[in-house]
Amino acid sequence: MQHVSLHAATTLTEWSERTIRRRLADGSIQCAADNEAYYKTMICFDSIKHDICLPLNSDDIELIKSADSGDAKAQNDLALLFLEHNKLKSAVYWLELAAKQHCTDAMHLLGCCYLEGNGLPKDNNLALMWIAKAASLGHPIALAQIQSIRLT
Repeated sequence: MQHVSLHAATTLTEWSERTIRRRLADGSIQCAADNEAYYKTMICFDSIKHDICLPLNSDDIELIKSADSGDAKAQNDLALLFLEHNKLKSAVYWLELAAKQHCTDAMHLLGCCYLEGNGLPKDNNLALMWIAKAASLGHPIALAQIQSIRLT
């Protein structure tokens, strides 16, 4: 059986952590049988699959597993999937995880989210910080944006 972390389950279902914990307590969703081995709360994917906030195919399920295990590229790709379905808060969660691992695409997208106020409060300073970080690591679009700021 496949499992996802509690935090992944919150983004996939758009339920609060409290709601998930309440559903775990009443038995409407299940924890992984070997939860202790993970050192975090793991949710049985099958118990939430009908409550996921966006359509998924088998490749998307593998993407979720990779993202949930800490793969920065998968986290960025999962964020893109959430962005495509206008699930901004969930997208930002995955972008932040990937950006903290120096994924330049995620840094740039997170900066754009701050710039436009997508999924979080608009903040030009944080937008510039994330875009500048992406540019410093060679992200071509971020580089062009920073250069255009210098020219104005």
